Amino acid sequence: MLTIGLMHYLVVGTVLFCMGLFVMMTKRNAIGILIGVELVLNSVNINLVAFSRYRGGGAIDGQVFALFVILLAAAEAALAVAICMNFYKNLNTIDVDRGNALHG
Repeated sequence: MLTIGLMHYLVVGTVLFCMGLFVMMTKRNAIGILIGVELVLNSVNINLVAFSRYRGGGAIDGQVFALFVILLAAAEAALAVAICMNFYKNLNTIDVDRGNALHG
């Protein structure tokens, strides 16, 4: 019988983190970069909950920290979407390489 252990969660978290890092480094538009940031934050959540689960003692520290990361991600997404809308309104594109045109 297959038992899912801590190492399985850590491998999934590592793969998700690497995918998010790859997306953040290769995408040119702001929405793609935001998706990469969300992937990285979700990988952190997987690791936090996995460590909390396998630490023992009934500790819920990992779940509490994961909740804070989810709240931070929601606030970051709302702010980033507002910035993207303003970026598109001014430049008619969401290409981050053209951001140096926004002086203010």
